[in-house]
Amino acid sequence: MAYNLESLIRTLQQILHPDNKRWIHGKRPQMESLFEKASSLKQILDHSSSASGPSSTQSLMSQIRDAAQKAEDIIESHMVDQRLSNPGAQRCIISPPSLHQVIQELDSAIDKLQVIVKHGSDEMQNSSFHTTVSSTPDPTSKNTVVGLEEDLIQLKDRLTMLESQLQVIPIVGMGGIGKTTLARNLYNDPLVVSHFDTRAWIVISQDYDVRAILLGLLGCVIGKLTDEMLQMKNSQLAVTLYKNLTGQRYLVVLDDMWTSKAWDDVRMFFPNNNNRSRIMLTTRESEVANYVDSSSTYHHMHLLNEFESWNLLHQKVFGKDDCPPEFVKIGRSIAINCRGLPLAIHVIGGLLSEAKGRRDFWEHVANDISSAIVEKDAEFTNILALSYNHLPYYLKPCFLYMGAFPEDYEIRASKVIRIWVAEGFLKSNGDKSLEQTAEENLKVLVDRNLLMVREQKSNGKAKSYSIHDLLRDLCVKKAVEDKFLLVKNRQVHNVPEGSSYFPRRVSVHQSYRIRDVYDSTEFMSLARSFLCTGLASRVILSPVFFSLKLLRVLDVLHIEFHQFPTEILGLVNLCYLAFPCNSDFPSAISRLWNLQTLIVRSSLRFIYLPTEIWEMPELRHIKFKKTCICIDNEYRKKNVQRNLQTISRMTLEHLTDCIFLGNIPNIKNLEIHSANSFLVDLSQLHRLETLECSARKWSRTSISELNFPPSIRKLTLSKLTLHWRFMTTVGLLSNLEVFKIRKCTFKGQEMQPRNDEEWVPTEGEFRSLQFLLLEKLKNLVHWQADETHFPRLRHLLIRGCSALEKIPSGIGEIPTLEIIELDECSPSVVASAKQIQEEQREYGNDGLQLRIR
Repeated sequence: MAYNLESLIRTLQQILHPDNKRWIHGKRPQMESLFEKASSLKQILDHSSSASGPSSTQSLMSQIRDAAQKAEDIIESHMVDQRLSNPGAQRCIISPPSLHQVIQELDSAIDKLQVIVKHGSDEMQNSSFHTTVSSTPDPTSKNTVVGLEEDLIQLKDRLTMLESQLQVIPIVGMGGIGKTTLARNLYNDPLVVSHFDTRAWIVISQDYDVRAILLGLLGCVIGKLTDEMLQMKNSQLAVTLYKNLTGQRYLVVLDDMWTSKAWDDVRMFFPNNNNRSRIMLTTRESEVANYVDSSSTYHHMHLLNEFESWNLLHQKVFGKDDCPPEFVKIGRSIAINCRGLPLAIHVIGGLLSEAKGRRDFWEHVANDISSAIVEKDAEFTNILALSYNHLPYYLKPCFLYMGAFPEDYEIRASKVIRIWVAEGFLKSNGDKSLEQTAEENLKVLVDRNLLMVREQKSNGKAKSYSIHDLLRDLCVKKAVEDKFLLVKNRQVHNVPEGSSYFPRRVSVHQSYRIRDVYDSTEFMSLARSFLCTGLASRVILSPVFFSLKLLRVLDVLHIEFHQFPTEILGLVNLCYLAFPCNSDFPSAISRLWNLQTLIVRSSLRFIYLPTEIWEMPELRHIKFKKTCICIDNEYRKKNVQRNLQTISRMTLEHLTDCIFLGNIPNIKNLEIHSANSFLVDLSQLHRLETLECSARKWSRTSISELNFPPSIRKLTLSKLTLHWRFMTTVGLLSNLEVFKIRKCTFKGQEMQPRNDEEWVPTEGEFRSLQFLLLEKLKNLVHWQADETHFPRLRHLLIRGCSALEKIPSGIGEIPTLEIIELDECSPSVVASAKQIQEEQREYGNDGLQLRIR
């Protein structure tokens, strides 16, 4: 696949780069030829259809995948061997075994692919990827409607509202969620039928044909098509359809639209008669919905809740009859395990209705919903797979990687982004960093309804994601077929048949013992990722992953080691390392010269990093959990870390530490922990966006002088003594969007009217702030503020501020304010918040939410 080519190309780019100082080339012409072939092949794939084609095309894709992986295995195995045999060398000779065969294979693939792209093939022409044209839905057809009652009311109002202009109403949601069912019920609703003069329904599908769409719509509008119409050109058919719709109040349903191009191809068929005509379309792509009508909101469908799921299953199996009491509990369990997806409930309902009295069969279904669905209806998997097939090649590995995480797992955005970067899935795009590209990819997967945002950050960005269980099953299935990923847990633990199966990635879940992964690690010898999610094991005597020398990603954060595992130092290909460490780092850590992300969990109070770690130029993210980083005092001005973007929990104890800040010019996220007063100049860090400053529990660290760069967007201050003058400095940060103050005390200044207990901002401060957290501020009693101080505030959260008497009434006048959230606050603060909400309601602002815990 093309994503395998991207990884190979990235590896070759690093080796062949003119500024490369690591490798002395022995076979440069051969590698340049390989780079040229891989790049040419990927360019062709990038400009061809991403949908799955006929078997010959799929066979070719497998050939490309195998050749790209073989080339990468040859090159990286050679590089690792060279590094291990010369651990102290600054440069190594790279002269891999012959690449002639894989170059020939890629050359052959280029020829075959060019033929398919240019001329097509008979198999492609006769494949199952054809346009589906549907006539008007049968008005007497019965669709079980559960959980759609509110949707029906909302959309019926939009269809029949008095707005005279032609309206486009998109219905958006993941495959199988009931978009077509909802549209059909609206289409056949008696009120809707009587409201429109004529109605037409057409299914667009992925590979649509404009002529078939025109004929299908005309058939709905005028009835039987004449022989003359069947002989017309497309342009004539378009004019005929347009004329027949002119003057009519019409409803047209465009079902299953996948691309904005499809809309561009049909939009001119529909006249704007200014008579309340409507176009309703269904799509899995939020981007398409926004494209067809960005001026109005689309209707996004949601999964059913537990009650609705059971109600739908009950109707499907028993109709109007009661469910036998002995089947209620297990039936509810089955409904819940369908995770709110109506199509899954319909399939399972049809299966259970055939065995109403067999409790053993119901229990079998309950134990493995996914397998039961596949056994009953293979078409279900095909429906979900359409979304995967429609992904562009660069997004497919990103989606497949989601199968590495267990069911119902909260997938942290930061984690998956860093892993994608380490894996080499992403292509650098101009001024955008790889991390920014990864964020955009995640957003696209959400827009395509393949991922769901589970939790948002205080600035509104996604913090974590989740994936529907049945989509995750699809991930795992596709990943195994493509040798992309093998998941090891209680349900899935067998290596697929075939001695040549060498998965590129292995994920072990909590329910599986690592020592049972495999008696031999041979089948994992080419793995690039090994992830252990959850507390898989407490004691590992001989971890299998230490022998996987080609690993790029090693995530074993929850496995216990008695001491620093020196075997890790042999994994010189690592780009991402997350592991526990309760001892100092050895200086040999610099052998991991490809390392980009280092995540450490420790029970120690401090961990000293050796000077050698700053000799690792690829480092992008350093994150220590539950411990602090101490920088070696011998560190001086050298080894500027231009790629470093994140340092979490770094202590500032000496002047030497502050000098270090000058050597991380591109840092974006910085967490500083100090026992001394903050007298730090950060103004030189022009890309710094997120800053957290905190003190030790036992210290009384104060902030009086801290120079910020204007790029700061998020600031967190914890366990500090803050001078009011410093708060003014913060307020003048023009780009600050998120400000969190936790467990801090305030101190007034001499010759100023303020006292230690009152916060009085100055007009014009916090002009970009959207989120404000005040948490456990013991001596904050009075607060004066209004819209002139926080003109863009969206969310105010006050937690545990026991001394605060009330929220300033002027806060309610902020036009952007959406939420006031209170947690463990005094009755007077709660009363003031309720009064603010009531006043806003009197002014007609019903949108202000008040959340009280």
